[in-house]
Amino acid sequence: MNATSAWLLTANAKLNSAGLSAVFEQEISGYTLKVHLIDDSCWLVAAWPKGSRIAFRLAYSPNDRLDIKEVTDKDGTVNFRIGSLMGEYKTVVQLPDGEIPVLRLTTTLHSAASILFPYWPRDIVPLGAAGSDILAEGEVKVSQMGTRTGQLYFSYSRPKAGSVLYLQNLTALADYNQTTETSAGDTVGGEWPEIGFALPPTLKSKPLEANKSYVLSDAFIALSEEVPADEPAMVRQYLDLLAAVYLRLPKPATNYQHWPEILDKGLFDLQDSPGCWSQVDGNHYFNAYVCDYATPPEIMVQLAILLPLLDYVEWNDSQLAVMKKIKDGLPAFYDEKLGTIMRWHPKVADSLQGEEEQKQPMVMDSWYLNHPLLNLSRLALKGDKTAEKLFVDSLDFAIKVAHHFDYTWPVFYKMDTLEVVKAETQPGKGGEKDVPGLYAHVMLQAWELTGEKRYLAEAEKAAQKLRGLGFELFYQANNTAFSAGALLRLYKITKKEVYKELSYLCLANVFKNVSLWDCNYGYGKNFPSFFALFPLNDAPYTAVYEEQEVFCAFHDYLRHAEGQDILPSLRLLLAEYIRYLVDRAVFYYPTMLPKEMLSEEVKTGEVDPNLWIALEDMHDGWEKSGEVGQEVYGAGNAFGILPRHYMQVEDQPFMIYTDYPTYGFSPKKHRPAKFKLAGDGRLSSRLMLVKTDERKMPAFTLKLNGHESLKGTPTQAGHLEFTIPGDSEIHINWK
Repeated sequence: MNATSAWLLTANAKLNSAGLSAVFEQEISGYTLKVHLIDDSCWLVAAWPKGSRIAFRLAYSPNDRLDIKEVTDKDGTVNFRIGSLMGEYKTVVQLPDGEIPVLRLTTTLHSAASILFPYWPRDIVPLGAAGSDILAEGEVKVSQMGTRTGQLYFSYSRPKAGSVLYLQNLTALADYNQTTETSAGDTVGGEWPEIGFALPPTLKSKPLEANKSYVLSDAFIALSEEVPADEPAMVRQYLDLLAAVYLRLPKPATNYQHWPEILDKGLFDLQDSPGCWSQVDGNHYFNAYVCDYATPPEIMVQLAILLPLLDYVEWNDSQLAVMKKIKDGLPAFYDEKLGTIMRWHPKVADSLQGEEEQKQPMVMDSWYLNHPLLNLSRLALKGDKTAEKLFVDSLDFAIKVAHHFDYTWPVFYKMDTLEVVKAETQPGKGGEKDVPGLYAHVMLQAWELTGEKRYLAEAEKAAQKLRGLGFELFYQANNTAFSAGALLRLYKITKKEVYKELSYLCLANVFKNVSLWDCNYGYGKNFPSFFALFPLNDAPYTAVYEEQEVFCAFHDYLRHAEGQDILPSLRLLLAEYIRYLVDRAVFYYPTMLPKEMLSEEVKTGEVDPNLWIALEDMHDGWEKSGEVGQEVYGAGNAFGILPRHYMQVEDQPFMIYTDYPTYGFSPKKHRPAKFKLAGDGRLSSRLMLVKTDERKMPAFTLKLNGHESLKGTPTQAGHLEFTIPGDSEIHINWK
């Protein structure tokens, strides 16, 4: 047991006092809930059916004596009006309903004076068994990092009562953060047993204003009697509890973004802006960042742009000259001596200055070898012979590296000697732990392309290395998401349940690294951030490239999951991430943001606020964005979204748009248009019939699940909008 503060010991002792009275008590689904008023604090104590307990603080006024003024209980909602020297508290307890008990505890303070909060204690006390003053022992498995979701996922180990997912709705704290100029980052966490949410301390110059209401806490608490016995059980429980909380969490409305127009602007700037291009040995290459001429061309950058462009031209049945430019330059990255593609263009690799560990000619970042191979394999499977040769000719080297490191990759190594340059991300944390999954994906592609069983065997050997990594598996978001898809494919091929469970593990790691709240303070008021994803497990910002690739990987996962028995909670969360991404992603473009929130100092290249090239980085509301640079290799953003969310109808003046993924869209000429939405029927998505030219829109009939007819709402732009439950079958007819 870790050391505890005097505050926690005092709270524990008082909550275990004999004869402690309750101001409210109720039993729901076997759980007993009691509210106690003890001097300066008001507590809700939840007891599991077997008797173990946990306390959540509802209100607090240091060295005060709180006064319950009113308690009302109606329709599953209990309201407490509590007097204090700081002002009047209003605490609302929404009681659980549904299969998984989820409590909501919301506390608002109407301040009596201008108040400073120099310290605020955490709000959870793991009490243990009734009648015992010994704090429970337990393990925190997930906690907030930076400005990710304000969550704690933990289980009791003694007594074995169960598990808890605690999620603080940080969106609700915007007025507090705005007034005090504090961040909601790193507010939920702690070391056992001192855990929970703590308000960020205020500065002397930034107190709460007098006679104003502030939400000080909005906590959602999912309770379970299960203490997971192993890793697969833990992952399933986390995902199920997260989905249960998500269903009750207030979620911001989304807006329709007209991606055909956004794509046209981005395509023009990508092709025509000189800052996006360099030339080497007669070939054109994309810079990684706008006006980044110091860094040699990278193969990852070229392919990260080429593949989304290919998605677009296949959808649009068109040709883009820029794609030939990219393809013509790819063979130059192959090193005949080593028998592999290289990260840096060999002709100019010597110009690297070595200002970073990986910026040396022969140094490879472990995922940087496998990611281009994955993209080359995609081209090869579509019949591109140049890509096929580069891919197949590099496979033996990739396998050699995997064997050398026993499928456990470091961060950086030398290509010519395989000497490790950097072994671990941080001391004791290991290397790039999700690369085995990415490598397995590459090997599956090689098996599909060639039919050689040795590649399938390689995929299985690598996949096994992901077992036991728990919530430490995630190194980089897109590679973890690609790993999930590869493992689901392995499950479908081999019928081995372990691979499906490992795919869940990968996805749980991704959802651990999102922000299920909207940063509505400071510069954060200018762009939506709900369900944004962080590229690395310690990154201080969200990033367009990783988000775009995760978006595509999630689409691919759902496609492979069609007809498979996968967790309903996963279907829900995957579709919801996608729904929010197609709204949020446009705000990576600096053209959508006020210039005053763009960083004056840029790490790489330049930021042109008038260019439709996305910023790499979006930050907490008190920090400016775009400080890393304007990311040319994030240009796949629009080219990934448009083909996956717009369904074309031949010879008609409209397209069909949904913000949820879809399955089984019927061919262009057929009517009615038939398809199925992904997601969960308890949540809704946007469907639009998008006007594409000046012709008059036809009269539409939209049927839901074969019988229920829905009416759309016309928009100012001439589109027709519908709200549709997830997991629905749609028939659209017109005349």
